Amino acid sequence: MQRLTAWVHGRVQGVGFRWWTRSRALELGLVGYASNQPDGRVLVVAEGPHESLTALLAALRSSDTPGRVDLVVESFEAARGGLTGFVER
Repeated sequence: MQRLTAWVHGRVQGVGFRWWTRSRALELGLVGYASNQPDGRVLVVAEGPHESLTALLAALRSSDTPGRVDLVVESFEAARGGLTGFVER
């Protein structure tokens, strides 16, 4: 189990991006959250199997997202636990 932290840059607030991310994460069996940040980015934190996390990362970088994604900066680390479900913050 791993944790993905992804900072999504672009026009990703007010366009349904967090809801879309939540849907993809739940389909992949991941737990975590997507959170709007004051600077206009969305922070995505997800935990689960590495293969599912890389699938979510690929989805975040795809042309299928709502709004416009200009850049995704990601990091992987060991899962910390303490997350249940996948929520929008």
